Amino acid sequence: MRARRTAAVGATLRWSAHRFPFVEDEMAGLRAFVPAGSGCVDEGAEYGLHTWVPAALAGPSGRVHSVEPLPGPCRWLRFTARLLGARNVTVHRAALGDRCGRGRLSLPVRRGLPVHGRATSPRALTGRTPMPSSAPFAPWWRPSVPSISWPARAAWSGWRSSRRPVEGTELAVPKGGSATLRRHRPTLLLEIERRHLAKYGVHPADVLRHLRGFGYQAHRRRHGHWAPVAHVTDDCRNYLFTA
Repeated sequence: MRARRTAAVGATLRWSAHRFPFVEDEMAGLRAFVPAGSGCVDEGAEYGLHTWVPAALAGPSGRVHSVEPLPGPCRWLRFTARLLGARNVTVHRAALGDRCGRGRLSLPVRRGLPVHGRATSPRALTGRTPMPSSAPFAPWWRPSVPSISWPARAAWSGWRSSRRPVEGTELAVPKGGSATLRRHRPTLLLEIERRHLAKYGVHPADVLRHLRGFGYQAHRRRHGHWAPVAHVTDDCRNYLFTA
């Protein structure tokens, strides 16, 4: 029964991928990369849209680690996991960086609501100091969170794929996990946007160049298929990297 609940949510999200704007198209193309028994990591999971599809595809014999540093979304993830009885999902309140440690996230607010997509990680977690935002936000809260590095995360074992949507720090995590990339060769689904990377002095080409050094090829979703690409463009923010 528990597995059927998670499977139903995953199937609904995959069906919704082409029909609703808040469900990204890439969800419909994950089946080939998350077979039964897979280990997956959803980094910067927020409310879990990219947790439940891998959880359904991996099945009871698989394992999904859902990592979210912000307290509100993390509580929602844990509540949903209990509601579904998703025993193959483990929720971690932590940030992913190039080193283990502890730091404070900067979470802005707009019209009285937290803007999770604009939260920034300090140098203590990413090794890079974010540039001040020019957007009309005011600092609201600076929660302290632990950071998990890729080598530490690899101890979760057996994982095949990873979703990384934490804005701006897409390069910090792969740089902290070179040994993990060489050994485990995971499939990566990265959200890459110029505006977020610029906060850390990084360009989209830097991410592609780094991963190409490990033999990774970038793909984007086009007309229901994954197509190889040589560049990141502003009309697409999600890219699949296969070794």
